[in-house]
Amino acid sequence: MAEIPLDRRTPAGALQTVDRALLVLLAFERTRPDWGVTEVAKEFGWDTSVAQRLLSTLAGRGFLVSDTATRRYRIGPAALRLGRLWERSGSLELLAGPVLEDLARATGDTVLFCLPDNFHMRCVAAVEGSSGPLRYYPLVGELYPAHAGATSKSYYAFLPDDQRRRLFRDRPMARFTERTVTDPELLEREFLRIRAQGYAWTVGEYDAGIATVAVPVFVGREPYSSLSLGGAEDRFPDGPQDRLDALRDAAAALERRLTQPPQRPRRTPPRSRP
Repeated sequence: MAEIPLDRRTPAGALQTVDRALLVLLAFERTRPDWGVTEVAKEFGWDTSVAQRLLSTLAGRGFLVSDTATRRYRIGPAALRLGRLWERSGSLELLAGPVLEDLARATGDTVLFCLPDNFHMRCVAAVEGSSGPLRYYPLVGELYPAHAGATSKSYYAFLPDDQRRRLFRDRPMARFTERTVTDPELLEREFLRIRAQGYAWTVGEYDAGIATVAVPVFVGREPYSSLSLGGAEDRFPDGPQDRLDALRDAAAALERRLTQPPQRPRRTPPRSRP
């Protein structure tokens, strides 16, 4: 998955120092978990003194922590606090809602948007399709096991191999239907296949008679969540192929909403009177 480029230009009317501090925070990723002062200065083209003050200020407020031995900085506990608040604030549902509604209208299927929650995926937003509800109780808040169904498998397949294997090692796995896979070696082969093809497709693994196709949603290079379509098995006579384009387009739209701020509408200057 290609990373969505970060616009490093300070928006008109914004405070430059605040904007620079936010750019520093956004530079931390799993593949780049720590930064030094000189590296930050070089990355953004700033003076070393500017980079030092920014990093020290962020560390002073708990957004970064400094390793005194290496003089390198990592993400701090304040960022964790905001991350947890964000996922439970309702803001995520507001961002995802329009995309899910468009996808449900286009396909007629039920759409689920789920986040990882330990060994499960937790549904944070859902829209019922025109074909009718999957269940007769709320889908939001339901936990889907990591080993059963495309909703979960589409996310866990894109985790780093060693992280996924540690998560599944010696883990008891329940069998929900006769199609639920509980053998760790078979699951690992399936995860590798899902990652190679870019989507997960399952029929009756978690709910008998329910077919699901799902793709991961990325934030930068990191798998963040999953987006899935579900419906009765007979709604997918030819498999998931006719839904994949719409599903991938919706996932890309979610990635843009999660990584890029909404654009302010441009004001049209009033016309001068003759």
